[in-house]
Amino acid sequence: MRNQWRLLLQRCKPVSELQYNKVTSSSSTHYYYYYYPNRTSIPLIPTHNTHFHNPNFRRLFSSSSSPEPIITSTLIELYSDPIKTNEDVIQELNSKPDLGIDNHVIELFKTRGSPGSGKMFFDWVMSKETGDLRSNLSSNSCNRLLGMLGGNGLVKEFWDLVETMKTKGFGVKKGASVRTMVKFQEDGLEGDVEKLKDLFASGSVDASVDSVSSRACKVIRQGPWGDDVETKLRDMGVEFTSELVKSVLENLGTEVNKAVIFFRWVEESGLCKHDEVTYNAIAREVVREEYMDKFWRLIDEMRAKGFDIEKANYVKVLNKLVRKKMLKDAVELYAFAMSGNTKPSVQDCPFLLRKIVTSEKLDMDLFSKVLKIYKDGGNKLTNAALDSVLKSLTSFGRFNECNKILRAMEEVGFFPNENLQSKIGFHLSKNDETEEASKFLDFVEDSRTVPSYKMFGSLIEGYCLSGHLDKACDCFSKLIENGGSAYAGYALETLTNAYCSKNQSLDAYKLVLKVVNENEVKPWHTTYKLLISKLLDQGLFKEATDLFAPMKAHGYPPYVDPFVKYVSKTGTTDETVMFLKAMSCKKVPSTAVYLRVFKAYFKAGRHNDAQDFLSKCPRFIRNQVDVLTLFSSMKCGKDTNVRAHVAA
Repeated sequence: MRNQWRLLLQRCKPVSELQYNKVTSSSSTHYYYYYYPNRTSIPLIPTHNTHFHNPNFRRLFSSSSSPEPIITSTLIELYSDPIKTNEDVIQELNSKPDLGIDNHVIELFKTRGSPGSGKMFFDWVMSKETGDLRSNLSSNSCNRLLGMLGGNGLVKEFWDLVETMKTKGFGVKKGASVRTMVKFQEDGLEGDVEKLKDLFASGSVDASVDSVSSRACKVIRQGPWGDDVETKLRDMGVEFTSELVKSVLENLGTEVNKAVIFFRWVEESGLCKHDEVTYNAIAREVVREEYMDKFWRLIDEMRAKGFDIEKANYVKVLNKLVRKKMLKDAVELYAFAMSGNTKPSVQDCPFLLRKIVTSEKLDMDLFSKVLKIYKDGGNKLTNAALDSVLKSLTSFGRFNECNKILRAMEEVGFFPNENLQSKIGFHLSKNDETEEASKFLDFVEDSRTVPSYKMFGSLIEGYCLSGHLDKACDCFSKLIENGGSAYAGYALETLTNAYCSKNQSLDAYKLVLKVVNENEVKPWHTTYKLLISKLLDQGLFKEATDLFAPMKAHGYPPYVDPFVKYVSKTGTTDETVMFLKAMSCKKVPSTAVYLRVFKAYFKAGRHNDAQDFLSKCPRFIRNQVDVLTLFSSMKCGKDTNVRAHVAA
């Protein structure tokens, strides 16, 4: 890579013009320099580093200039090959249709140094100019190319380019003129020197749009508008192109009245016929609350003349109106842009909707108007758009207005999906918005779509969190009525948990048995387990054992742990027998279950109750070896403890 860059530099100047010099720094690092006549020395390559150090190239390829990747890669390719001639490079440039004529190309080609390469490059540039002249070469690019031509003594090409620049409205900058003047004087071209001086005298030097605009604005600002100002503007002897008029309007800044007067005068005087560029420029400058009547007159004129608002201009004006809370004007501008050829972004609709719902007062007419404009433009709302509006409502503490939003969206054919239905239902019911939650449920049921079972679950969950269990039960009943029995498991568990957390496990028990027997709802296994534990905690042993039957019918294994804990600590032996009969599908449970209950009795210190329970067990349990061994070991242990106590 180092060799390629070295070759690239060597091709930038004829060998005769290069001098080498070696210096040694305090760190003994050796540097090589190129010396150009009348130019400062440029460090090339330190011997310990392979990076390219030509500052011209570094400038061209730095982030500040930001050339397109294709330009950078193409130029490196062209200038890294030592065997390419000027003709080869031109041929390569022609083969790159995406490679534009810009300062990077001109600067790099200029370094080839010979007049022949300069003329060849000029011819190539002119061939690229066969289309729209203004679209290819900017004023800066023209002046760079002009400096290259004049510096190489290409007189005809120099003056040809000056004429081309005049057609563009570009002036000759001082840098290009001074460099050319020196070359013309060296070559003894007295006629061209005088011609160049005349160019200076005529004011064409630095006759850029910015420079002329600055002078025009100075005239306009000197005092009140009148004949004197108009005369001075005419006497400037410049062509008021669209670019110049645009620049003057922008430079006048806060002097809006003068900008409007100038805009009207320049066309009425026949100096410029306004086009889309100038209309966009003046429209952008008069977007102020006190000048909105002028703004809309200009907008109407634009449309009457067949002009559109430029996309970038539309974005700037829209943001300015929104920032100043002029939402009605912002919506009118949105409507204007939507009816033109350059449509606004699809994101502008939700953007305006968010701004409307977070304004000081919610204007539903304005909200609906944006929706209608969007729909008439052939667009469809998305759930993502509604979600963004809902987030804005939430952040502004105005979520209780969401039913109005939904009704307005329904009018343009939009209905939220299942996830958004759930989100809305939960948010309303959780935040004590019971009336709005009921209206939302009515809205969903009134629609032609089937209500989402997930939405019912979210409503119920929200009601439970806010403590409105009666509303939650009503919503659960509607879920069942809408054919949601097969999807009621989550909602039923949510209700059960809410009842149990309020020590109302008996109400939860009644609800579960009712929906199981009447509506064929299948509770989750976790619902049964939760309810059994809570019933036993409240001493409702019979109700807890009654749940074994539906559990077995739904294919769930019996939940034994809380029963064993209950009967061993506080239950009677009759309750123990009842529990064991209820839990098993067979006549009696397995020996392992009996052993577990006996051990729990002994662990709780209820030896007599364990003996009493043993007497009520089936004979095969009483005679089972493991049971007898357990009781024998417990008896021996008890006797040992008694003897030890007596001896003590």
